[in-house]
Amino acid sequence: MRSMSILFPFPLVLAAFQAPVPVILDTDLGDDIDDTWALGMLLGCPQVDLKLIVTASDDTPTKTRLVAKILEHMGRTDIPIGVGKKTSERRIHQAAWLGDYSLEKYPGKIYQDGIQAMIDHIQKAQENVTLCVIGPQTNLLAALQRDPSIAKKARVVTMAGSVYIGYDGKPGGVPEYNVYKDIEAARAVFAAPWEITMAPLDICGTLRLQGERYAKVKNSLAPRAKTVIENYEMWDIRNQNPPDASSILFDTVAAYLTFSEELCEVETIRLRIDDKGTTVPDESGRPVRCALRFKNRDAFEDLLVKSLTEGLSGY
Repeated sequence: MRSMSILFPFPLVLAAFQAPVPVILDTDLGDDIDDTWALGMLLGCPQVDLKLIVTASDDTPTKTRLVAKILEHMGRTDIPIGVGKKTSERRIHQAAWLGDYSLEKYPGKIYQDGIQAMIDHIQKAQENVTLCVIGPQTNLLAALQRDPSIAKKARVVTMAGSVYIGYDGKPGGVPEYNVYKDIEAARAVFAAPWEITMAPLDICGTLRLQGERYAKVKNSLAPRAKTVIENYEMWDIRNQNPPDASSILFDTVAAYLTFSEELCEVETIRLRIDDKGTTVPDESGRPVRCALRFKNRDAFEDLLVKSLTEGLSGY
């Protein structure tokens, strides 16, 4: 186990005058709807410079079409998209909104080898890159296998794991989807010498927008908000969630942590990944910076709403 001293250091909170954080988003967008909310949030935060989006897990070519259509509707086709490793033909849950959308006339750049695009961008960047990973970490395993040196030029911010609290706020750590979906990949990410900041279920497992905040997003004319709500309303399992609230927005916390930790309490905890995919506290484990709870959840929710609803296009 490598000591924390060799892990890549990174500023915890960015001052307003500093340049935006260069971010690569690795996302399984098309499964749970929270990835779509997180993408909208990233695009609405001027603290972030989104350099590349790579689709992850299952039917990545179809997910790439979905990301492209979302970017087109949000007015951000300037951001390149990479096709990540395809692992199955599993149907996406936003197929109704995607429809028969084709990439033939899409004006943006699409890399058929998204993993190589990720590696190339990290290696060519003049500053360290933040990898925002909000799905199973399959693409990162493939990237590390091709070029382990990327861990020296990047840090990872991920929605993953469960330390002390599980789904729906229930006490006790449990296997979390993004980890147990590809345990080998999660272990490889833990083994690499980059800094890891994690948003586990402890902080995000009960996070919903409700009441006036949800209504503000739902009624907004801003392209980010409209696109998010259209996808949410046509999501395959929309009816399993309250009519006047969002689903649980796990991934938005990782999106926030790419550029600030001011609203979160972060602790460094040594973790290992067991055979079920649980991130277990263990003194012999890997140091991981874990955002365990909010300092000010109301302020976080207000920021999320603002990121989606302010401005008619772009930032």
